[in-house]
Amino acid sequence: MFTHTFRVILVILTFQTVGFSQPEGMVNIKGSRYIPLYGRDSTVVEVKDFLMDAYPVTNQEFLDFLKKNPKWQKANILKLFADDNYLRQYTNDTVFNASPNSPATYVSWFAAKAYCECQGKRLPTIDEWEYVAMADEVTADARIKPSYNQKILSWYETPRTDKKEIGKTPKNYWGVYDMHGLVWEWALDFNSVLISGESRKDVDKDSNLFCGSAAIGATDLMNYAAFMRYAFRGSIKARFSIKNLGFRCAKDVETIP
Repeated sequence: MFTHTFRVILVILTFQTVGFSQPEGMVNIKGSRYIPLYGRDSTVVEVKDFLMDAYPVTNQEFLDFLKKNPKWQKANILKLFADDNYLRQYTNDTVFNASPNSPATYVSWFAAKAYCECQGKRLPTIDEWEYVAMADEVTADARIKPSYNQKILSWYETPRTDKKEIGKTPKNYWGVYDMHGLVWEWALDFNSVLISGESRKDVDKDSNLFCGSAAIGATDLMNYAAFMRYAFRGSIKARFSIKNLGFRCAKDVETIP
């Protein structure tokens, strides 16, 4: 009886251990349904289980990528994929003037996407990013807490410097660091929220986003911190390279046969 029970427990533990692949440096995010700040008709969004980097990509990690992929270096990148600010902190193609452990910024969406793909990953979607960003240190959805938005807004108001390094703030409920207070981050579909399929409507939405009337589309009018993120996303283009805009990678959960 004891032997049989031990074998059953061993099988269960083995299945739990090798049931899915979790790359080093990533955390498992248990999906669910939630109502984002913006969305078509304020509908409930379903986020499936996925993996996310625990930290933003650092200057050193991006430099390692550049050395292996010279076409993304400052001197070689096509103008189609980056503006003139691309890798502005670099004094040449392989030397940067910033902390190695600071988030990689001045990186276009195209370059961030290429980095993640070279790691066998991808950029997180807006819904995935916002889903993880709802959490504080102890609660998966902390948006109802009065202190939640105020804390994030105070971070946003603090000027960013190149000396800020990853992992200096507490990890959130999921075990993810620096979702707020360090840099903005690229999302795979960063410009999709305001797309309606009709150009006149899109232009109107883009121009009104920074006005008070844009808050009509918010599902939670108190969630101004998230509103700022959506406004920022709606104002940028994929080739933009910005001082306070970095990224991290995500990955679909892969089961092992």
